[in-house]
Amino acid sequence: MLSLKHFILQKRVLNLYRFAIRASRCIPDQQARFETIAWFRVEIERNRHLADLDAIENKLNVVMREVRQVLQSF
Repeated sequence: MLSLKHFILQKRVLNLYRFAIRASRCIPDQQARFETIAWFRVEIERNRHLADLDAIENKLNVVMREVRQVLQSF
């Protein structure tokens, strides 16, 4: 059974995904946009099995930083 903290982190992941999708609209090259979205989706799926709260929060912070770096380059 998932705790309240797990549900909060799940919401943060969904918000991060939405942020990445919206922010990728500024990428002028359509192929690069699709690759960026696909990369982000793979990152989420790859870490789907995580159950440790600290590991999830750490991974969220790392991915958020990576998304901002990728999107700032465009």
